[in-house]
Amino acid sequence: MEWVYITLGVIAVVAIIIIAWVISTTNAFNRMIVKIDESESSIDIALTKRYDLLKKMVDATKGYAKHEKETLEKVIAMRNFNKNASIHEKEEFANELTQGLNALNVVVEQYPDLKASQNFAKLQDASVEVEENLQAARRVYNSNVSVYNQKVVTWPSSIVANWKGFSKRDFFEAESAKRQDVEFNF
Repeated sequence: MEWVYITLGVIAVVAIIIIAWVISTTNAFNRMIVKIDESESSIDIALTKRYDLLKKMVDATKGYAKHEKETLEKVIAMRNFNKNASIHEKEEFANELTQGLNALNVVVEQYPDLKASQNFAKLQDASVEVEENLQAARRVYNSNVSVYNQKVVTWPSSIVANWKGFSKRDFFEAESAKRQDVEFNF
């Protein structure tokens, strides 16, 4: 009769260990999802800051450029960016902002007085800082996604991932314009 109690005790201990592991693994997945969401929010913040800066740069160029109207309209159209957009939609939004910044660079090159403006110089410095912050936010996001995706696909945590419906997340991809090779024309 003692062996029955010992067997039941061993089964109970093993069951408790398995249940604790499942709970712990599920909580780890949930914490990782929160970190991914937080880092995605950082990308949203950086994109918003980039948008605001781009709008200020457009406003600063109004008196100097004839074709800034088209750029300004494009920027205003970007205002309707949805914070709940998918990561792919955010990539497209980032690409549109990059095109807007490229259009402003053309304006700056055409108007030397604008380059000399202290306010515009400060905006350009702020633009560099915003771009660095955005790149850092993207790196943090991709790092968090990498850790999460690794846990989703590796055994034994993949058992819990499949059971609880945790699936791989998409990485934030480089903007298509920045993937192309740079040409040097002298």
